[in-house]
Amino acid sequence: MLSITYTVSSGLVENNLIQGVIFVATGTDLFNLAGRKALITGSSQGIGFALAEGMAAAGAHIILNGRNTSKLQSAADALAKQGATVSQLAFDATDSTAVSAAVDAFEAEHGAIDILINNAGMQHRTPLEDFPADKFELLLKTNITSVFLVGKAVANHMIKRGSGKIINIASVQTALARPGIAPYTATKGAVGNLTKGMATDWAKHGLQCNAIAPGYFDTPLNAALVADPEFSAWLEKRTPAGRWGNVDELVGAAIFLSSDASSFVNGHTLYVDGGITASL
Repeated sequence: MLSITYTVSSGLVENNLIQGVIFVATGTDLFNLAGRKALITGSSQGIGFALAEGMAAAGAHIILNGRNTSKLQSAADALAKQGATVSQLAFDATDSTAVSAAVDAFEAEHGAIDILINNAGMQHRTPLEDFPADKFELLLKTNITSVFLVGKAVANHMIKRGSGKIINIASVQTALARPGIAPYTATKGAVGNLTKGMATDWAKHGLQCNAIAPGYFDTPLNAALVADPEFSAWLEKRTPAGRWGNVDELVGAAIFLSSDASSFVNGHTLYVDGGITASL
């Protein structure tokens, strides 16, 4: 089994590593999330729920978030049946007051949120010249304002503790564009750059802030594209892996960025896209 020795030379490092102490962690230990609480926004379905399942299996206490309480309850019940430790935190991730109140209350009552995954997002497809102004504003609020608001609220507690993991869900559109989704592309480009900014400001406080950029995955957000044979045929030819991604294929990246294995990874966007950004 892989064995790695760490020497901690300065500062406070998460998981009870004290200055000057040498410890040994096995490969399995590096990815263990036991004892850590993970808040995942927009986690009642799709990518968010898949990440919740996977991180629960790695030992994390999952905090589900969404606005629809009935969908949250169904998701929580499903996780509980799998043996997960799960909580629910219903709030609108675009509402500054609601976000701060929910995060502060949870921390006060249940303890530290160790991991945040900013997953809440939406899509709207219309040619740019016809794109409705109200949909543009909604995309900005849902896809980028929520990352700022929830990230800030959770980071304020993480900074006091000197540790924390923040993962923002970006997109293949962080690097690429396609017709009809220019505003979405703009928001996901912003997520990538906000991630760099979070790392730049908060790494000195012991936080690791990174992003996962999924390629094309079979999710409710992409239902219209999955149902389009012409698009699916195009995607299979365009993607070196030759297929749509399955949401459980994002779990490994999330566990890595949530765990001690990524202790010196900061401001990075990890593309999980079957090679689509690597090829022409």
